[in-house]
Amino acid sequence: MHYRIHVNGKPFDVVVEVLSNAAPLPTAAPVYTPPAPTYAAPSTPAPAPIAQTSAEERVTSPFPGSVMQISVTVGQAVNAGQCLVILEAMKMQNEIVAPRASVVKQILVSKGATVNTDDVLIVLG
Repeated sequence: MHYRIHVNGKPFDVVVEVLSNAAPLPTAAPVYTPPAPTYAAPSTPAPAPIAQTSAEERVTSPFPGSVMQISVTVGQAVNAGQCLVILEAMKMQNEIVAPRASVVKQILVSKGATVNTDDVLIVLG
């Protein structure tokens, strides 16, 4: 088979010969997979867990962010899906909503506070 290829603007004529008893192509070298990283335990003790009765439900932060707005007050009745808190993460505002109809028992954050994943924002009862 005859081919013409161009490399850097220069034409080259190439002849390709098909071999019936050709040796197999070499296989790819194995890919190095680094070991999983290990992390040391945090040096500061974890905060004490918030007491929870069976009728209470804790609404936690699903991601780290900043509290932009608190849309409820203590003692306020809320419906399922109602916005409780607006968190900002990566310049996007996200509504944290009530998982069920209930009453706000505690608000554990304030506007402007920075929260981490799984920090308790509001306790419903």
